[in-house]
Amino acid sequence: METTYEDITLTCKDCGKDFVFTSGEQQFYAEKGFTNQPVRCPACRKAKKQQNNRY
Repeated sequence: METTYEDITLTCKDCGKDFVFTSGEQQFYAEKGFTNQPVRCPACRKAKKQQNNRY
């Protein structure tokens, strides 16, 4: 059974802006075994990753 994905609009928990979780990103997440949707937009995700790499 093949899953079909559609773009979903989500709201970033850090900045509060809406962002699109594309069908391609959803497929990538599924292939990696991730079960949760992202909670941060790409810009906030990048900032959080950079902040974590400083330590």
